[in-house]
Amino acid sequence: MKVISEKFGSMDNNCSLIIDEKTNQSALVDCNEFSQKMIDMIGDTNLKYILLTHGHFDHIIGVKSVKEKYGAQVVISKEDEPMLNSAKLSLAVFCNAPQNNVDADIIVKDGDEITLGKTKIKVMATPGHTSGSVCYIAENCIFSGDTLFYCSCGRTDFPSGSPEQMMSSLQKLKALDGDYKVYTGHNNLTTLDFERKNNPYMK
Repeated sequence: MKVISEKFGSMDNNCSLIIDEKTNQSALVDCNEFSQKMIDMIGDTNLKYILLTHGHFDHIIGVKSVKEKYGAQVVISKEDEPMLNSAKLSLAVFCNAPQNNVDADIIVKDGDEITLGKTKIKVMATPGHTSGSVCYIAENCIFSGDTLFYCSCGRTDFPSGSPEQMMSSLQKLKALDGDYKVYTGHNNLTTLDFERKNNPYMK
């Protein structure tokens, strides 16, 4: 498995491409924009999935166009699925951002597993930033969206957010066995061991 991560958009979203090197199948984690930069990152891989960590506008703006170009299946939780077709729920209307409505193809829940070639991607429900936030775990990598950040965590004051659920989700991540590389939704990438030791929200 190989991972490529790049920053996109005015909010410096980290979008990551998981590549199963044995089959060249790939999965895009969050999709902030449809641009030449995004096309270049996907490259000649066979894009099978767009894995959404949650439904806020800055993570879904490019989904419709990328889906249309590559035929990839859109994956999201049941709780956040309505955000894909609502500028109010995705918060786009409040930030003068585009809402490119798109339908989900696969609805996931905690414990589900997505097969990407020979690579297994596990879904972990991590509500708090939104009620349907999830992390995707593949080999030694966690794609944490806006749940876990470098020495911080996602905001919980948006609709469907919950401080109590966020603390529970962070403890759930903390309890995982071993270390992981953490591909966050914004800002610096990090590791789970570093966050266990230094993140005040994980104490």
